[in-house]
Amino acid sequence: MTGACLARAGCNRKAAYATLAMTLAAEAPDLDVLWSTEGPIAGFQHHRGITHTLIGLPLEGLVVLGVVWGVHRWRVRRARANGPSQQPTTINRQPPLTAAPVRWLLLYGFILIALLSHILLDWTNNYGVRPFFPFNPRWYAGSIVFIFEPVLFAVLLLALVAPLLFGLIGSEVGARRPVFRGRGWAIFALLAMVSLWGWRQVERDAAMQLASAASYGPAGSAGVEVLRVTASPYPGNPYRWHTVAETPAFYQLAAVDSFRQTVATNPELDLFYKPSPTPATLAAERSWLGQVYLDWSSWPLVAEVGPTVPNDAPSGAPTLTAVSFVDLRFLYDTSLLQGRHNPPLTGMVYVDADRRIAQMDLGGKVQH
Repeated sequence: MTGACLARAGCNRKAAYATLAMTLAAEAPDLDVLWSTEGPIAGFQHHRGITHTLIGLPLEGLVVLGVVWGVHRWRVRRARANGPSQQPTTINRQPPLTAAPVRWLLLYGFILIALLSHILLDWTNNYGVRPFFPFNPRWYAGSIVFIFEPVLFAVLLLALVAPLLFGLIGSEVGARRPVFRGRGWAIFALLAMVSLWGWRQVERDAAMQLASAASYGPAGSAGVEVLRVTASPYPGNPYRWHTVAETPAFYQLAAVDSFRQTVATNPELDLFYKPSPTPATLAAERSWLGQVYLDWSSWPLVAEVGPTVPNDAPSGAPTLTAVSFVDLRFLYDTSLLQGRHNPPLTGMVYVDADRRIAQMDLGGKVQH
């Protein structure tokens, strides 16, 4: 939807197929989901990987350009096959195939803009991106909007649908249909998106300041040092934030209202002591899942769950030590995600008595 709005903001007047190309390009980086066919950990390892990097975008742009070029050649051949035959006494001219001129180099530039918009949008949520990989493996996350932001969805949808509705009304009254429609709506949607980002950034900074200044710890304890703080967004409400504060001994979750300037915590549910390393957790951290998880997560909680038998294990299977991997940034409930009761992106590594990895799960799916 963002790619389509970028095209309608003026690019579609400069180069033919801009709307098609930029819409495809705005989604192209998510082709990394194909790695999920090799298992949940493989999909997790490559999610927002090379296809979401500055070094990968030019190649993706060429692929999208090739697809659009193929569509163009198909349309040219069809037009030639269906065009009127030339008569000796008359000159038949076909209408132009595209309203805007065909400019492949300019279209490639527009495709790169749409690809960059995908990385920018992914940066705004709290999962993050690595745009400079492999030269810089660091994850960057703006954490200013939820993974699905209803306000942005509604604004973009309105910008794309409104011109169609007004076009239908205009056709009913006999108004001439313009060649390019929706430029004003598209510009409005893009400006609204940037404005919302700015608003949410201000509120996130305020929430983090409140979380940094709050007092944490068990009831009756003295104030403790806060080492770092992060804030994750709720959908729709720019004043509500899920914060995580790290202290030398524990992590403290809180619900922050930046409008009322309140920090709400539950001492029984929101305090997580840092677990001491055990032979099982150390083995789990060296596993494939452990390495991938700790490479991505900036707020991991790795804990030994205890002896257990995996649900899908055959009868008579030996007892294993389960080690859980949870990212504290996602440990909260929203109207769209029950993260506290069913944390997303939770990993489980099962270690046997010899400290060997017997099984690895991610999100409830077993890696075979």
